[in-house]
Amino acid sequence: MIFMVAFFGYPTVQAVLAAFTDQNGPTLTYAAHMWNDPNFGLAVRDTLLLIVAVIPIQFALALIMALALQAKPKFAALHFYLWAVPFAISDLAAGLVWLSIFDDNGYINSLLVDMGFKSIGWLNYQNYFGMLAAVAIAEIWRATSLVLIIIVSGMQGIPADYGEAAAVFGASPWQRFWHVTMPMLKPSLQVALILRTILAFQTFAVAQALTGQTFPLLVGETYRYYQSLLNPNVASVYAVLILVISMITAAVYLRLLRDQTIEGNQ
Repeated sequence: MIFMVAFFGYPTVQAVLAAFTDQNGPTLTYAAHMWNDPNFGLAVRDTLLLIVAVIPIQFALALIMALALQAKPKFAALHFYLWAVPFAISDLAAGLVWLSIFDDNGYINSLLVDMGFKSIGWLNYQNYFGMLAAVAIAEIWRATSLVLIIIVSGMQGIPADYGEAAAVFGASPWQRFWHVTMPMLKPSLQVALILRTILAFQTFAVAQALTGQTFPLLVGETYRYYQSLLNPNVASVYAVLILVISMITAAVYLRLLRDQTIEGNQ
């Protein structure tokens, strides 16, 4: 409790006070400033589009990799460690890695030119979908391993007897996956979904390294107001907005993925 109060509760209260009070008392001036900023709508749009593009692909890839590991192929431990390597790389470093790939003189364009094609301005401010794709691919590469680790941990807690019993009664591999594995993975999927969505709302360094200010995100706008525009009050409004959205998202996931069996017993 002391830790939570000192490192979460107190800063949250200070952020709320900075966002909605001034020397004259309560105010919505800073919130109105954020609302009227032309970049605000763009940041909301880009953040939501990034989440919609990234989360489903990450979960699909993580499930496929986890099922591949469950089949116990040769060098399964090596595969797992290689797939988990991006999790150990910082956001900024991952962004710089992918910048060397998508830059005008990067690996992809160099390959296209060598093959006789024209280079593509993936990160050009006029190529919106190119920027979105570059940030999404970098984020998928960097953070899918987090989902993988959580799902693999959940699969290790599923008794093998359940799948074997389903196979004895004639269940196909797909039926065993959908009716045995997935229901028992629900708690792990719930945790992974909440964490990944909240972290996706906080995507910043990857996009900053790849696109700078041409692909605004909510956390990027928070940083811009605090560091570049020297306006901590509006930055606090952005921070409070991100906190509220994250809390609402977590509550919705908990509601949608709640365990019906436990509720029935209660």
